[in-house]
Amino acid sequence: MLPSTARPANDPALQHAQKWRGRIGLALVACLSVLAGMTDAIGFMATGDFVSFMSGNTTRLAVAISDGDLGLILRLSLLVATFVAGNALGVMVSRLGGHRALPLLLCIAALLCIAASGSTDSQLPAILAAIIAMGMLNAAVEEVNGLPIGLTYVTGALSRFGRGFGRWLLGERRNGWRVQLVPWAGMFAGAVLGALLEQRLGLQALYVSAVISALLGLVSLRIPRRWQRQYSGR
Repeated sequence: MLPSTARPANDPALQHAQKWRGRIGLALVACLSVLAGMTDAIGFMATGDFVSFMSGNTTRLAVAISDGDLGLILRLSLLVATFVAGNALGVMVSRLGGHRALPLLLCIAALLCIAASGSTDSQLPAILAAIIAMGMLNAAVEEVNGLPIGLTYVTGALSRFGRGFGRWLLGERRNGWRVQLVPWAGMFAGAVLGALLEQRLGLQALYVSAVISALLGLVSLRIPRRWQRQYSGR
């Protein structure tokens, strides 16, 4: 039998690589969360609908059902279903692209360009394109060094942070819970930027989101492919 070439977990070189993989992964998460927050704020301010915050659209759907507003019920149901479809499409594009971020982010950029060019009279096609893009974005990074990450929603991140903080107060010293603030901070900063852009450009501010998505895709070429496969959660 040939000797194993696997490195032990305490190997300094392996630990160094894991540290840098985690740092770069979190940097990517921060940038993608900025993109998500920015796009969500632009879509919400321009159309009144969330494009990534499906918890908000779900609550609105429940209220619409209680009010018996059939038109709004159908619209919000379509938005939620489109987001689910976008997530499924994102996984498919990621797998077909060999778990590289570039093809996925270029597809997202194209969809955001379509959304930005939408008619001001009928904004539904534009908002659907943006929602598909945000659903797909979640496939770009699903975990970093084994820690689950959400890019277009932050309720889970805040919950994981709060539970980790509670355990820390009780004396437990588990690592990882603090990083959950990264996607929250990124999304918050992105939403502020998106709101400022929408005030000046309206729905066409999504062109800025598209450019950022494409640039992040090009930057991702500098990330080792094996790391990208690990970020995608396979």
